[in-house]
Amino acid sequence: MAELKPLRLLAQDAEDLEVISAAMQDAVLKVGDMTFEPKARRLTVAFNRYRWESGGGARVRAGLQLGGVMKVETRKIRRGAPEAVLELLAMTFTAGEAPGGVVTLSFAGGGDLRATVECVEAVLADVSEPWPTRRTPEHEV
Repeated sequence: MAELKPLRLLAQDAEDLEVISAAMQDAVLKVGDMTFEPKARRLTVAFNRYRWESGGGARVRAGLQLGGVMKVETRKIRRGAPEAVLELLAMTFTAGEAPGGVVTLSFAGGGDLRATVECVEAVLADVSEPWPTRRTPEHEV
C-alpha cells in the first residue's frame, strides 16, 4: 500500500470547513499552542492530529490557520495554563452577516474557542512525519 502524502486542505466555505473538522477530530494540543495575532487578523493552532485517513494508528504534527479573524473568545479553557492539554472534538461555522460568522473549535470537557471571522478562510497542513501511536480515540455511540 502506498504511503499517504501529508494532508494539505483549504476551506473557503462551511462545507469545506466540515472536511477540515473531520480531519482534525481527536487532535490534541496544548493551550499554549494557540496564537492569535490581532494585527495580522490570524489565529494559528499547532496540534498532534490523529490520522483517520490512514486507517489510524498514527499521529502527525499539523497546523491550522484561520485568516480574517476579528475577535477570539474562549470558554472553559485555562489560558493561564499553557501546558494544559485539550482534545478537539469538532470545528463548526455559524453564519453571521455574509460572508462572515463564527468558527468554533469545540473541545472535550465542554471548552471552546470562538473566532469571529470576516469570511471562511482556513488552511490545515501536516508539518511532520507521522509516528505510531497505540492509543486509538474512542467515541460513545
